[in-house]
Amino acid sequence: MTTGVLIVHGFTGGPFEVAPFKRFLQNHTDWKVVVPVLPGHEMDRGIQKGSAKSWMMVAELELRRLQKEVDNVIVVGFSMGGLIAMYLALRYPIKKLVLLSAAAKYISPRILLEDARIMMSSLRHRDFPPDSFYHLYNYKLTNTPVRVALEFLRVVRVVRPYHHQVKTPVCIVQGKQDGIVPAVTADLLYEQLGSKEKHLIYSEHGKHHICYSEDRHVWFPKVLKFMGKD
Repeated sequence: MTTGVLIVHGFTGGPFEVAPFKRFLQNHTDWKVVVPVLPGHEMDRGIQKGSAKSWMMVAELELRRLQKEVDNVIVVGFSMGGLIAMYLALRYPIKKLVLLSAAAKYISPRILLEDARIMMSSLRHRDFPPDSFYHLYNYKLTNTPVRVALEFLRVVRVVRPYHHQVKTPVCIVQGKQDGIVPAVTADLLYEQLGSKEKHLIYSEHGKHHICYSEDRHVWFPKVLKFMGKD
């Protein structure tokens, strides 16, 4: 049985947000891992285009493509990508669902920028690319029209009424120091999701960019075990 993993990045972000976890999966499995770039989220550009509909459509098309190539698909969603991951779980047969810092409520652009700045100053590790997340977010956020920001809220509204209809086995990972998505959001999601198999992992010092948390070496293996790899 072959396995594929679709990872959906967050609002104003890109594949770099989940790069450490993607690399971990590639180093420890033979799974096919894909991280599509949502419309308007290309590197070094402000989000001048894109909509809730286009973001969900691209993720859906990538899922359908992956399902044709493998036997089972696991969907991982970071931040806004967590909402899109839940949307996909409502519409397609998915083996497992992983929600990282799922933005089930809202995102504050100002706090997102500050969190990115802190992350860049405190997590300068040799195994990470030298790209300046802070300057990238600064450019993206200062070039993001209000219209597009409202599209993020549209994603929230589309998914929120159907949390209880998500039945896919799910693992939620949340940083307790997340200044963008309050930690209580993970508790609410855990209670609201209709899945029989549910796991909630807290990162004591993790911020919003959970894949770069100092304790990722602890929770990465736990999530991998949930995903089906001992």
